[in-house]
Amino acid sequence: MGTSLDVLKHEMVPDHQIMDEEEVADLLATYHISLEQLPKVYHDDPAVRAIGGDVGNVIRITRDSRTAGRAEAYRLVMKRPKK
Repeated sequence: MGTSLDVLKHEMVPDHQIMDEEEVADLLATYHISLEQLPKVYHDDPAVRAIGGDVGNVIRITRDSRTAGRAEAYRLVMKRPKK
């Protein structure tokens, strides 16, 4: 009974992509921000794990939007703090 679930194929999970260094540099320059100012996502998030994300990667999340057509969000992958 070893069925596995691909979280990226679920209809409620938007597209997740790891950005390369050049794309990250352009993003930071466009918005005049530093890497630490990006919103965060934990390294053990199921979608981040599914795409092979690692601590320090920047993830582009692309969602369908009724008003904008398409909306992009960016997240910095960070390690979940121990409790």
